[in-house]
Amino acid sequence: MPLAVVAVGGNSLIIDKNHQTIPDQYNAAVGTMKHIANMIEKGWDVVITHGNGPQVGFILLRAELARKVGLHDVPLDSCGADTQGAIGYFFQQILRNEFMERKINKEAVTVVTMVMVDKNDPAFNNPSKPIGPFMDKEEAGKKEKQDGWNICEDAGRGYRRVVPSPDPKEIIEEKAIEALVNQGFVVVAVGGGGIPVYKRDDGTFAGVEAVIDKDLASSLLAKNIKADLFLISTAVDKVCLNFRKPNEKALDFMTLEQAIRYKKEGHFAPGSMAPKIEAVIRYLEHGGKKAIITSPYNIDDALEGKTGTTITP
Repeated sequence: MPLAVVAVGGNSLIIDKNHQTIPDQYNAAVGTMKHIANMIEKGWDVVITHGNGPQVGFILLRAELARKVGLHDVPLDSCGADTQGAIGYFFQQILRNEFMERKINKEAVTVVTMVMVDKNDPAFNNPSKPIGPFMDKEEAGKKEKQDGWNICEDAGRGYRRVVPSPDPKEIIEEKAIEALVNQGFVVVAVGGGGIPVYKRDDGTFAGVEAVIDKDLASSLLAKNIKADLFLISTAVDKVCLNFRKPNEKALDFMTLEQAIRYKKEGHFAPGSMAPKIEAVIRYLEHGGKKAIITSPYNIDDALEGKTGTTITP
């Protein structure tokens, strides 16, 4: 059976600012999981990865408010673990219900996944990963001044807090993920890019304050387990050149060579489409067969070449 790694964006669980509650996020996940269930029904083995930027932001905001009444802070690596469990639970439950309704003999399981980073990665001195909800310029300015947040403008959609995002080097639970796939399980793994850890001099692991880009970590997983397809589900139907400009151009297809060139030309926004394109480049450069970037509700059509952006070597 062909194997796909499907990376689901954390923002895809947030429909808009009026639908951010846990039930809202669950309901948003239902639509995406239905399309992934369609893939499974058609014969795909699937590993599902996911983002967690908004969810980590919400946990940190709760911690800030709770600090006023004497509760402890929550470090970023623990935030990552929390979101892996919560979002994995959503996906598992929804998929189990889908499998039961469709009479598919499958089970979904979540692997809480650690990902090795370099503790000396320069990213720790250059926060770039957007997390949390979008803000207007005034609110962002207040957070920057009063709370010491690092703020960036996020691809024309508003302002967001940014945190360090070191490069993923090794997926610690990779063998377990691969073994589960080989046994027929649908695996939810590398949530939020994985829990960032580093190795001490004595060989033991320790967590580190960061959020790894989920697309880069998903690309590393797809490469290492030799996935036949790397599919990134995001907020747009297709990759665009000159995004949100008068000369915007949607792309149906790209070669690896074109993807590298367009990225160098600056067509893709940092913290938004740029890491997705970089993730695809890394996957294809190391033997990957095909990548697709599209929105959650277009997964079925994208697999048939009717929409989305397909990238090949």
